Amino acid sequence: MIKMSNLIKLEEVGQFLLSLLLFNQLDYAWWVFPACLLLPDLSMLGYLINPKIGARIYNLFHHKFLGISLLLLGFLWNQPPLSLAGVILFGHSAMDRIFGYGLKYEDNFKNTHMGWFGKD
Repeated sequence: MIKMSNLIKLEEVGQFLLSLLLFNQLDYAWWVFPACLLLPDLSMLGYLINPKIGARIYNLFHHKFLGISLLLLGFLWNQPPLSLAGVILFGHSAMDRIFGYGLKYEDNFKNTHMGWFGKD
């Protein structure tokens, strides 16, 4: 039987592949996707302030709804940079969850909505 955590990771792989497909619809060179893929992790700088602020900033930039919203607004308003930002946020969030990183609780960086990072 497949472990639930692996089933969730498989779903995230599908979402990451979807982000590649969506990126392909934009008029950017292929290298832009990997070059920008880790930019959402700059949100970890919020942890320099304190864990509460850090978790809130991190979660904002790792919430898929923000990525989907920016992507859709970019398409609706014909603003490719906005669509690019959305695709990157969505793809990055899926990639993080493939590796077990989830949205953060305010008590500890390793305490995520997917469980404690590194325990599985």
